[in-house]
Amino acid sequence: MNPIASINPKDAKLTMAHFYVAFISLFLGATAGLLQVLVRSGKVTLPAGIQYYQVLTVHGVLLALVFTTFFIIGFIFATQSKTCGSYTDGERRWGWIGYWMMTVGVAIAATFILLGEASVLYTMYAPMMAHPMHYIGLTLVVVGSWVCGFVVFHRHARWRKENRGQVTPLLSYMGVMTMIMWLVACLGLATTVLVQIIPWSLGLVPTIDVLISRTLFWYFGHPLVYFWLLPAYMAWYVVVPKVIGGKIFSDALARLSFVLFILFSIPVGFHHQLLEPGIDPFWKYLQVVLTFLVVIPSLMTAFALFATFEMRGRELGATGLLGWWKKMPWKDARFFAPFMGMLFFAAGGAGGLVNASHQLNQVVHNTIWVTGHFHLTVGSAVAMTFFGVAFWIVPSITGRTLTPKVNKLGLIQTWLWTIGMLFMSGAMHTAGLYGAPRRSAFSTYAGNEDTLAWIPYQIAQAVGGTFLFLGALLMVYIFVYLAFYAPKGETEFPVGEVHDQAEKVPAVFENFKLWVAITFALVLFAYTIPFIDMIQNAPPGSPGYTNVIGRQ
Repeated sequence: MNPIASINPKDAKLTMAHFYVAFISLFLGATAGLLQVLVRSGKVTLPAGIQYYQVLTVHGVLLALVFTTFFIIGFIFATQSKTCGSYTDGERRWGWIGYWMMTVGVAIAATFILLGEASVLYTMYAPMMAHPMHYIGLTLVVVGSWVCGFVVFHRHARWRKENRGQVTPLLSYMGVMTMIMWLVACLGLATTVLVQIIPWSLGLVPTIDVLISRTLFWYFGHPLVYFWLLPAYMAWYVVVPKVIGGKIFSDALARLSFVLFILFSIPVGFHHQLLEPGIDPFWKYLQVVLTFLVVIPSLMTAFALFATFEMRGRELGATGLLGWWKKMPWKDARFFAPFMGMLFFAAGGAGGLVNASHQLNQVVHNTIWVTGHFHLTVGSAVAMTFFGVAFWIVPSITGRTLTPKVNKLGLIQTWLWTIGMLFMSGAMHTAGLYGAPRRSAFSTYAGNEDTLAWIPYQIAQAVGGTFLFLGALLMVYIFVYLAFYAPKGETEFPVGEVHDQAEKVPAVFENFKLWVAITFALVLFAYTIPFIDMIQNAPPGSPGYTNVIGRQ
């Protein structure tokens, strides 16, 4: 590593190891995504021996799980090292242990996907069953991420001990809250995988209770979305203000929004199960209400960000309601990419309200609308923000420079991704309103007169997928260039300063035990009685009952 790197070279090496896996996954996952949309368009047939759902699983696992998790942990490690100081040798050693656990787990899971033994659409979702080694591999990924999480917790606690009475660095605080959410959310996933799915797939038990398994999965599934999003919020709140030359609107508001995300995003899994029998409507309604409360920290974030933009715009002479728009650094890829991600997230949030509404959900449930929604959130808001982060973090921590040429390529990459997602996600949302199924190959509906209206939208998805694939290729090229070939030099690691007139940060925000306790209280309130009902009314393992499924 170059001696002018912005963080400890040993910490940079650990971060870059995570990024290497992330961007390899981006390339392979994007390739699988391109094959998917081409197959759905009816214009391409996969070679013999490769199945559509196998490709779909590769796409989902590599992009939604591997790319995101590895990038997030690498990003948190780098930002914590920058704002809190270097990790100790012991902390770094545990970071490497977590990394290798995750990497080996990915290799195991990927092996069984490629062998055709795990075409389960990337989820641990009964009654689909994969080879037990697939689940064991993904379990290693999750446990490895927990190890990394405890490294983040330990470094933050050490900073507090060494700097008593001072406000902790905002990026480190946000990293801790992100990993707290991840660990609490994973409890549901770990329970169903270790207690139900792995014994079932090994043949140790003859049946699995699908309703309980899906409920545990969705206890995890919704906060998974915010595990993806919160690191993007870290960049929006702290990095983007520095990139535009402004200051953070409010440190306290940023911390409060992260507290509210933890409280409101975990006990809400039933809104993914609104059409499943076996759950009392009252508890579904309660969790829909809790789901809508997540809008509050989202709107707080939007307010804080656009307040930052307006304050900076006025400093540069902007007037009027939207005068700041002309003052933003649109030719800076570090700003342009995450800003476009913000715009996509606004649209994704609106679609999320549809998904969580009991009545409107019945229109789009299990249609490709839902897939389009995920592509607006994790595929656009999160991915584009991560790309924007990569433009500066890779050269900054490796002692290289973001050249004007690469900055231009970053702008082109952002436009490719934007155009591709407008085509693909727009087509998915529209086709979903016509009833196009969520996960289907062309052959499953080709020739059906009732579904011929979907075909133009599948072609539009293929056009969008092609743009996205080109954007992914360009992003991988930019990453490799910045990591290995860019001129050596110094690149800013942008960490924003809080505005002079911002309110003080209440000490209660650092009371992690309090927020975790309240979260568990909400979880117990939202899930205890429904789980008692499910267990008491669980049918015997008989073929006549639909929610207890035997081995396939």
